[in-house]
Amino acid sequence: MRSLIVIIVLFLGFVSQAQQNPHYTQYMYNMNVVNPAYMINEPSIIEVGTLYRSQWVGIKGAPKTGNVFANIPLNDKIELSVNYLNDRIGGVVNQDLFNIDFAYRINLTDDLNLSFGLKAGIDNLRFDFSGTNVTSDDFFQNTSKTVLNIGAGAFLFKEEFYVGLSSPNLIPSDLDANNGVLYQNAIHVFLIGGYVFNLNDDFKLKPSTVVKMVSGSPISFDISANALYLDRFELGVSYRYQDAVTALAGFKITPDLRLGYAYDFNTSALNDFNNGSHEFMLTYRFDVLGLSKKYSSPRFY
Repeated sequence: MRSLIVIIVLFLGFVSQAQQNPHYTQYMYNMNVVNPAYMINEPSIIEVGTLYRSQWVGIKGAPKTGNVFANIPLNDKIELSVNYLNDRIGGVVNQDLFNIDFAYRINLTDDLNLSFGLKAGIDNLRFDFSGTNVTSDDFFQNTSKTVLNIGAGAFLFKEEFYVGLSSPNLIPSDLDANNGVLYQNAIHVFLIGGYVFNLNDDFKLKPSTVVKMVSGSPISFDISANALYLDRFELGVSYRYQDAVTALAGFKITPDLRLGYAYDFNTSALNDFNNGSHEFMLTYRFDVLGLSKKYSSPRFY
């Protein structure tokens, strides 16, 4: 019964407020999801990855998110990113997003770079109430909509720091059912930043943050600190404002294959109804041109 109450509350919040883009904790390993100008900036490296997030474990119908992505350099100035993301909520809401990002880099100095990015794709949202007992209500009718998604961003970076400003979706849209708004795809704005401290030859420490601003919703932010040992073992903690505390861990199984895990512990009232959130990420880097020795110490972001 408690699970049903929570799902009803979650759904009402979903349909009555501006929709937040699907979120996951390990965004820093696929920053294109928030900023299309992000670049790996290693011209011989193609990186592919996948992520799965199970949110609010213990609540029936809680959100589940899957993501597949690839970063593909075309030359030393231009990089493409391909992202597919699926988000499911309550067995009722099913959202599919597919985007291609184009980023172009400018050298400001020998080690300072500025890149600009454009995002283009589609966002398909479906509401399916056939498995519920509310289909007799005209407001709760099966409906779907596919809209164009256009975004833009800028990313300033060098080896030890980065800062970026972006809006992944610049075209707001609504999904209506019998004159009631089921879904509002509002404009999102993200401000991201981080700095890498080389403590010694073995340890690096990276504090970072992402600030999320959505029309019609309160400002939200994450603050994180990640430590990297021997460029292979990683531990971190993160705090999401008025929502969760997170523990993160990462391990390079091989120099090119990385496995990541994050556990979110809710600090909000939802903590009474769930057992936290689990998130798994796997990435692999292909050295297409055999130039990996040039990047003996890859960027820690």
